[in-house]
Amino acid sequence: MASTPDLTTEAQTPEQALDARTGRPGYRWYVLGLLIVTLLFSVADRLVFSILLEDIKAEFDFSDLQLGLLGGFAFTATYIVAGFPAARLADRSVRKNIVAGAISFWSGMTALCGAAVGFWTLFFARTGVGVGEGCSGPASQSMLADYFPRRELARAMGFLTLGSTLGTVTGLMAGGLLAEAFGWRMAFVLMALPGFVIGGALYFTVIEPRRGRFAPVGARTEQLPLGETVQTLLANRVFLGLAFGWAVQIMIGYAMAFWLAPAMIRMFEVSVGDVALYLGLAFLIGGVPGPILGGVITDWLVRFDERWRAWFPGLVSLGSLLPLWFAFQSGSFPLFLGLFAFSYGIYVASQAPIMSGIQSAVEPAQRGFAVAFALFFNNLLGQAVGLGLIGWLSDMLQPTSGKSALGEAVMMVSLGAGVVALAIFLWTAVQMKRTGYLEAMAAD
Repeated sequence: MASTPDLTTEAQTPEQALDARTGRPGYRWYVLGLLIVTLLFSVADRLVFSILLEDIKAEFDFSDLQLGLLGGFAFTATYIVAGFPAARLADRSVRKNIVAGAISFWSGMTALCGAAVGFWTLFFARTGVGVGEGCSGPASQSMLADYFPRRELARAMGFLTLGSTLGTVTGLMAGGLLAEAFGWRMAFVLMALPGFVIGGALYFTVIEPRRGRFAPVGARTEQLPLGETVQTLLANRVFLGLAFGWAVQIMIGYAMAFWLAPAMIRMFEVSVGDVALYLGLAFLIGGVPGPILGGVITDWLVRFDERWRAWFPGLVSLGSLLPLWFAFQSGSFPLFLGLFAFSYGIYVASQAPIMSGIQSAVEPAQRGFAVAFALFFNNLLGQAVGLGLIGWLSDMLQPTSGKSALGEAVMMVSLGAGVVALAIFLWTAVQMKRTGYLEAMAAD
């Protein structure tokens, strides 16, 4: 494992000088903090749509299926156009500039959502917001793998996942309060403004780290041709298992983030402002300790067996559904919130081992593209299929289940996703031994 030599500035090579600058403990945590805030607004600008669903539905008379398509498929369409080219660029160019440009672009598209006049104009604006995940995610995760050594990477990814939690809270609470004060259109505009400031901070204050700094000896840092990169990833069974297991289990996370607000409004007949405040607090209570503990526990578990990067997310994803089921059965608004916070905290603990596992399983020159590959299927299954399927099931169950239809649809899809994801992660753990992955990690 590479380390920063204890040399004077005069004796350092350019690479060693760069490592010394980017290896300062305070500075790398500053960069991680900026990436957390970037992810925060990526998620907030995407999920503010959730708290505004009922207002948008009332103005345009959309069905739940249409709302699900706007929340999911619109993002997947963006991945086809922008996600993979941006990831290829991230594997050979300055990653911090890609992240800075991405947040500035999707912030502008978030503001345009407030100018929508119907389904297709809103769909177009939502595809632009999808550039956030497509362009910033691969570059951010790849950059972190060059700021933190593998023994600390799960912890760093756990902290990065805080951005998702805080973004969900911000999207719900700020979006709901802004909508009540200024209307749903102005809520989109105001939510977009901080992104331009963050983009400037990334561009002007972040130093690009040396690619492959903490990679095992002999790892390739030069970008391979596209065909060879794809072929190598498709032959990497550990990477494929983590990527597809993540894509299936994240149906649960998207279901919680997107459909819980409208489900609560229908079940408990509470105002948008109340749901924004109290559901946001529930996300905060469960979502802050969950990913941090998930990262710390993973870093501890993999000291004994690297396969915990696969076992742990499979177990906790399925385990999170029991308190979620009790929440829907509770019939009490406060009890629902408490049980949901517990469920969400368990669920988000699964993200750090998956994200760090993907970075460990591939070559440094493939990291951006590998994350784009994984995030593409996250959006395809988790959002486009998962959210749309829940919306369709809700419409089908409405005649017999009434106000409970949406909650039942969420549980049906989440349970199926949890079982399938556990099976995939168990298979992945087997591949870690069969493919020589465990020996490679032990030799690092």
